[in-house]
Amino acid sequence: MPENNPFAALSDAVEAAARRAAPLVAGLEWGGRHHISGTLWRPGVLVTSEQSLPRAEGYTAVLPGGARVAATLAGRDNTTNLAVLRLEGEAPAAVHAEPGGVGALLLALGSDGGGGVTARMGVLEVLGPAWDSLRGGRIDRLMRLGLRLGEAAEGGPVIDAAGRLIGMSTFGPRRSVLAIPAATIARVLDPLLREGRIARGWLGVGLHPVTLPHDLAERAGTPHGLMVVSLEAEAPAAGVLLPGDILLAIGDAPVATPRSVAAALGPEQIGATVTLKLLRGGTLATPSVTVAARPA
Repeated sequence: MPENNPFAALSDAVEAAARRAAPLVAGLEWGGRHHISGTLWRPGVLVTSEQSLPRAEGYTAVLPGGARVAATLAGRDNTTNLAVLRLEGEAPAAVHAEPGGVGALLLALGSDGGGGVTARMGVLEVLGPAWDSLRGGRIDRLMRLGLRLGEAAEGGPVIDAAGRLIGMSTFGPRRSVLAIPAATIARVLDPLLREGRIARGWLGVGLHPVTLPHDLAERAGTPHGLMVVSLEAEAPAAGVLLPGDILLAIGDAPVATPRSVAAALGPEQIGATVTLKLLRGGTLATPSVTVAARPA
Protein backbone atom coordinates (compact mmCIF):
# COMPACT_ATOMS: atom_id res chain seq x y z
CA MET A 1 0.00 0.00 0.00
CA PRO A 2 1.44 3.42 -0.90
CA GLU A 3 2.64 5.56 1.95
CA ASN A 4 0.55 8.61 2.93
CA ASN A 5 -2.60 6.96 1.62
CA PRO A 6 -5.40 9.40 2.57
CA PHE A 7 -8.10 6.73 2.37
CA ALA A 8 -6.22 4.48 4.76
CA ALA A 9 -5.68 7.43 7.09
CA LEU A 10 -9.39 8.24 7.02
CA SER A 11 -10.26 4.61 7.68
CA ASP A 12 -7.87 4.46 10.63
CA ALA A 13 -9.23 7.71 12.07
CA VAL A 14 -12.86 6.57 11.81
CA GLU A 15 -12.02 3.23 13.38
CA ALA A 16 -10.17 4.94 16.21
CA ALA A 17 -13.10 7.31 16.88
CA ALA A 18 -15.54 4.39 17.01
CA ARG A 19 -13.24 2.45 19.33
CA ARG A 20 -12.92 5.40 21.73
CA ALA A 21 -16.68 5.93 21.86
CA ALA A 22 -17.68 2.23 22.02
CA PRO A 23 -17.79 2.25 25.87
CA LEU A 24 -20.72 4.68 25.62
CA VAL A 25 -22.91 2.12 23.81
CA ALA A 26 -25.29 -0.23 25.59
CA GLY A 27 -28.06 -2.50 24.42
CA LEU A 28 -31.46 -2.61 26.04
CA GLU A 29 -33.49 -5.82 26.12
CA TRP A 30 -37.03 -6.72 27.15
CA GLY A 31 -38.94 -9.95 26.88
CA GLY A 32 -35.71 -11.88 26.33
CA ARG A 33 -35.59 -11.33 22.56
CA HIS A 34 -35.79 -7.72 21.43
CA HIS A 35 -33.16 -5.05 21.78
CA ILE A 36 -32.52 -1.43 20.92
CA SER A 37 -29.53 0.75 21.57
CA GLY A 38 -28.89 3.20 24.35
CA THR A 39 -26.27 5.74 25.35
CA LEU A 40 -24.49 5.56 28.71
CA TRP A 41 -24.80 9.24 29.48
CA ARG A 42 -23.23 9.19 32.92
CA PRO A 43 -22.63 6.62 35.69
CA GLY A 44 -25.82 4.69 36.36
CA VAL A 45 -27.85 6.54 33.71
CA LEU A 46 -28.77 5.32 30.22
CA VAL A 47 -30.74 7.35 27.69
CA THR A 48 -32.56 5.97 24.67
CA SER A 49 -35.27 6.77 22.15
CA GLU A 50 -38.66 7.07 23.86
CA GLN A 51 -40.59 6.23 20.69
CA SER A 52 -38.80 2.89 20.27
CA LEU A 53 -38.99 1.78 23.92
CA PRO A 54 -42.11 -0.29 24.62
CA ARG A 55 -43.71 -0.39 28.02
CA ALA A 56 -42.52 -3.60 29.65
CA GLU A 57 -42.37 -5.14 33.09
CA GLY A 58 -38.59 -4.95 33.12
CA TYR A 59 -35.54 -4.16 31.04
CA THR A 60 -32.00 -5.49 30.88
CA ALA A 61 -29.04 -3.36 29.85
CA VAL A 62 -26.27 -5.08 27.90
CA LEU A 63 -23.10 -3.25 28.83
CA PRO A 64 -19.93 -3.00 26.74
CA GLY A 65 -18.27 -6.38 26.88
CA GLY A 66 -21.55 -8.25 27.32
CA ALA A 67 -22.37 -7.95 31.04
CA ARG A 68 -26.11 -7.77 31.68
CA VAL A 69 -27.64 -5.69 34.48
CA ALA A 70 -31.19 -4.76 35.41
CA ALA A 71 -32.37 -1.38 34.13
CA THR A 72 -35.24 0.54 35.74
CA LEU A 73 -37.25 3.10 33.80
CA ALA A 74 -36.86 6.46 35.55
CA GLY A 75 -38.81 8.68 33.17
CA ARG A 76 -39.88 9.28 29.62
CA ASP A 77 -40.81 12.34 27.60
CA ASN A 78 -42.39 11.90 24.19
CA THR A 79 -42.06 15.61 23.37
CA THR A 80 -38.25 15.36 23.18
CA ASN A 81 -38.25 11.60 22.44
CA LEU A 82 -36.13 10.72 25.46
CA ALA A 83 -36.40 7.82 27.89
CA VAL A 84 -34.07 7.58 30.88
CA LEU A 85 -33.23 4.40 32.77
CA ARG A 86 -31.22 3.78 35.93
CA LEU A 87 -28.86 0.85 36.04
CA GLU A 88 -25.96 -0.56 37.94
CA GLY A 89 -22.49 -0.03 36.61
CA GLU A 90 -20.14 2.75 35.74
CA ALA A 91 -19.96 4.80 32.55
CA PRO A 92 -16.99 6.53 30.96
CA ALA A 93 -16.67 10.28 31.09
CA ALA A 94 -18.18 11.37 27.79
CA VAL A 95 -16.96 14.57 26.16
CA HIS A 96 -20.00 16.48 24.91
CA ALA A 97 -19.66 18.86 21.99
CA GLU A 98 -21.64 21.08 19.68
CA PRO A 99 -21.98 19.77 16.12
CA GLY A 100 -19.65 21.02 13.41
CA GLY A 101 -20.86 22.46 10.14
CA VAL A 102 -22.89 20.88 7.36
CA GLY A 103 -20.85 18.15 5.70
CA ALA A 104 -18.94 17.18 8.84
CA LEU A 105 -18.35 13.44 9.17
CA LEU A 106 -20.33 11.70 11.91
CA LEU A 107 -20.68 8.19 13.28
CA ALA A 108 -23.96 6.74 14.59
CA LEU A 109 -23.09 3.90 16.94
CA GLY A 110 -25.40 1.14 18.10
CA SER A 111 -25.42 -2.08 20.07
CA ASP A 112 -25.10 -5.46 18.39
CA GLY A 113 -27.09 -6.98 21.27
CA GLY A 114 -24.15 -8.87 22.74
CA GLY A 115 -21.94 -6.18 24.19
CA GLY A 116 -20.36 -5.13 20.88
CA VAL A 117 -20.88 -2.06 18.76
CA THR A 118 -22.17 -1.26 15.28
CA ALA A 119 -21.19 1.85 13.36
CA ARG A 120 -22.59 3.81 10.44
CA MET A 121 -20.79 6.78 8.91
CA GLY A 122 -22.42 9.75 7.27
CA VAL A 123 -22.38 13.51 7.16
CA LEU A 124 -24.25 16.23 8.98
CA GLU A 125 -26.76 16.83 6.21
CA VAL A 126 -28.77 19.66 7.77
CA LEU A 127 -27.89 21.90 10.71
CA GLY A 128 -30.64 24.28 11.73
CA PRO A 129 -31.83 26.35 14.68
CA ALA A 130 -33.93 25.19 17.62
CA TRP A 131 -37.28 23.66 16.66
CA ASP A 132 -40.43 22.30 18.28
CA SER A 133 -41.44 18.68 17.85
CA LEU A 134 -44.96 17.69 16.85
CA ARG A 135 -45.75 17.21 20.54
CA GLY A 136 -44.31 20.58 21.52
CA GLY A 137 -40.90 19.62 22.89
CA ARG A 138 -38.09 22.11 22.35
CA ILE A 139 -35.09 20.61 20.51
CA ASP A 140 -32.03 22.85 20.75
CA ARG A 141 -30.71 22.27 17.21
CA LEU A 142 -32.02 20.59 14.09
CA MET A 143 -29.48 17.92 13.14
CA ARG A 144 -30.38 15.66 10.24
CA LEU A 145 -27.87 12.98 9.41
CA GLY A 146 -27.02 11.72 5.95
CA LEU A 147 -26.86 8.03 6.79
CA ARG A 148 -29.06 4.94 7.08
CA LEU A 149 -29.81 3.74 10.59
CA GLY A 150 -30.69 0.18 11.54
CA GLU A 151 -33.80 -0.30 13.68
CA ALA A 152 -31.79 -1.68 16.60
CA ALA A 153 -29.30 1.20 16.48
CA GLU A 154 -31.84 3.91 17.34
CA GLY A 155 -31.01 5.54 20.66
CA GLY A 156 -27.26 5.07 20.35
CA PRO A 157 -24.64 7.82 20.51
CA VAL A 158 -23.81 10.10 17.60
CA ILE A 159 -20.17 11.20 17.65
CA ASP A 160 -18.06 13.57 15.59
CA ALA A 161 -14.74 12.78 13.94
CA ALA A 162 -12.91 13.50 17.19
CA GLY A 163 -15.05 10.97 19.08
CA ARG A 164 -16.98 13.62 21.00
CA LEU A 165 -20.63 12.97 21.84
CA ILE A 166 -22.95 15.39 20.03
CA GLY A 167 -26.26 13.61 20.64
CA MET A 168 -28.46 10.52 20.38
CA SER A 169 -29.78 9.03 17.16
CA THR A 170 -33.49 8.74 16.42
CA PHE A 171 -35.87 8.43 13.51
CA GLY A 172 -37.69 11.54 12.37
CA PRO A 173 -40.48 12.12 9.85
CA ARG A 174 -40.48 9.76 6.86
CA ARG A 175 -37.71 7.70 8.46
CA SER A 176 -35.17 10.50 8.25
CA VAL A 177 -32.36 10.13 10.78
CA LEU A 178 -32.00 12.88 13.36
CA ALA A 179 -29.77 13.49 16.35
CA ILE A 180 -31.27 14.76 19.60
CA PRO A 181 -28.58 17.25 20.65
CA ALA A 182 -26.51 16.76 23.79
CA ALA A 183 -27.79 20.15 24.99
CA THR A 184 -31.40 18.94 24.87
CA ILE A 185 -30.59 15.75 26.73
CA ALA A 186 -28.66 17.67 29.40
CA ARG A 187 -31.61 20.04 29.87
CA VAL A 188 -34.31 17.42 30.42
CA LEU A 189 -32.29 14.61 32.02
CA ASP A 190 -32.40 15.70 35.66
CA PRO A 191 -36.13 16.61 35.63
CA LEU A 192 -36.87 13.18 34.17
CA LEU A 193 -34.78 11.50 36.85
CA ARG A 194 -36.53 13.49 39.59
CA GLU A 195 -40.12 13.56 38.37
CA GLY A 196 -40.37 10.78 35.79
CA ARG A 197 -41.80 13.21 33.23
CA ILE A 198 -41.51 16.74 31.91
CA ALA A 199 -44.51 18.75 33.09
CA ARG A 200 -45.99 20.91 30.35
CA GLY A 201 -48.47 23.76 30.34
CA TRP A 202 -52.17 22.95 30.02
CA LEU A 203 -55.37 24.86 29.38
CA GLY A 204 -57.74 21.88 29.25
CA VAL A 205 -59.38 22.80 25.96
CA GLY A 206 -60.15 20.84 22.81
CA LEU A 207 -59.36 22.76 19.62
CA HIS A 208 -60.00 22.27 15.92
CA PRO A 209 -58.21 24.19 13.11
CA VAL A 210 -60.45 26.49 11.06
CA THR A 211 -60.01 28.86 8.12
CA LEU A 212 -61.65 32.21 8.71
CA PRO A 213 -63.88 33.93 6.16
CA HIS A 214 -62.39 37.03 4.58
CA ASP A 215 -64.09 39.60 6.82
CA LEU A 216 -63.12 37.78 10.03
CA ALA A 217 -59.59 37.17 8.75
CA GLU A 218 -59.15 40.91 8.22
CA ARG A 219 -60.43 41.61 11.72
CA ALA A 220 -58.24 38.94 13.28
CA GLY A 221 -55.14 39.74 11.24
CA THR A 222 -54.77 36.08 10.25
CA PRO A 223 -56.71 33.64 8.03
CA HIS A 224 -56.37 30.73 10.46
CA GLY A 225 -57.34 29.94 14.02
CA LEU A 226 -58.42 27.18 16.38
CA MET A 227 -62.06 26.73 17.32
CA VAL A 228 -62.87 25.69 20.87
CA VAL A 229 -64.85 22.46 20.64
CA SER A 230 -64.61 21.19 24.23
CA LEU A 231 -63.53 22.22 27.72
CA GLU A 232 -62.54 19.95 30.57
CA ALA A 233 -64.18 20.50 33.92
CA GLU A 234 -61.95 22.33 36.43
CA ALA A 235 -59.49 23.13 33.64
CA PRO A 236 -57.70 26.51 33.63
CA ALA A 237 -59.66 27.61 30.54
CA ALA A 238 -63.05 26.63 31.97
CA GLY A 239 -65.04 29.81 32.48
CA VAL A 240 -62.56 31.77 30.38
CA LEU A 241 -63.11 30.21 26.97
CA LEU A 242 -66.45 29.19 25.50
CA PRO A 243 -67.32 26.60 22.83
CA GLY A 244 -67.25 28.35 19.48
CA ASP A 245 -64.50 30.81 20.44
CA ILE A 246 -61.71 30.96 17.86
CA LEU A 247 -58.31 31.09 19.51
CA LEU A 248 -55.77 33.20 17.60
CA ALA A 249 -52.80 33.63 19.95
CA ILE A 250 -51.45 32.62 23.36
CA GLY A 251 -49.46 35.53 24.68
CA ASP A 252 -47.34 36.78 21.81
CA ALA A 253 -47.40 33.43 19.98
CA PRO A 254 -49.92 33.03 17.12
CA VAL A 255 -51.59 29.61 17.16
CA ALA A 256 -53.17 27.89 14.18
CA THR A 257 -52.29 24.22 14.80
CA PRO A 258 -52.18 21.91 17.82
CA ARG A 259 -48.37 21.90 17.41
CA SER A 260 -48.22 25.67 17.83
CA VAL A 261 -50.35 25.44 20.98
CA ALA A 262 -48.04 22.80 22.45
CA ALA A 263 -45.04 25.00 21.66
CA ALA A 264 -46.69 27.98 23.37
CA LEU A 265 -47.41 25.96 26.54
CA GLY A 266 -43.92 24.80 27.46
CA PRO A 267 -42.77 23.92 30.99
CA GLU A 268 -41.72 27.52 31.61
CA GLN A 269 -45.35 28.69 31.22
CA ILE A 270 -46.68 26.67 34.16
CA GLY A 271 -48.06 29.10 36.75
CA ALA A 272 -47.84 32.07 34.39
CA THR A 273 -50.83 34.22 33.54
CA VAL A 274 -51.08 34.68 29.77
CA THR A 275 -53.34 36.76 27.57
CA LEU A 276 -55.38 34.92 24.97
CA LYS A 277 -56.35 36.58 21.72
CA LEU A 278 -59.58 35.22 20.31
CA LEU A 279 -62.70 35.88 18.29
CA ARG A 280 -65.99 35.54 20.15
CA GLY A 281 -69.11 36.12 18.12
CA GLY A 282 -67.01 37.90 15.50
CA THR A 283 -65.54 40.33 18.05
CA LEU A 284 -61.92 40.36 19.22
CA ALA A 285 -61.43 39.56 22.92
CA THR A 286 -58.32 39.25 25.11
CA PRO A 287 -59.10 37.35 28.33
CA SER A 288 -56.33 36.13 30.63
CA VAL A 289 -55.79 32.64 32.00
CA THR A 290 -53.30 31.04 34.40
CA VAL A 291 -51.55 28.05 32.86
CA ALA A 292 -51.54 24.85 34.91
CA ALA A 293 -49.42 21.72 34.63
CA ARG A 294 -50.91 19.00 32.45
CA PRO A 295 -52.23 16.21 34.69
CA ALA A 296 -50.00 13.15 34.78
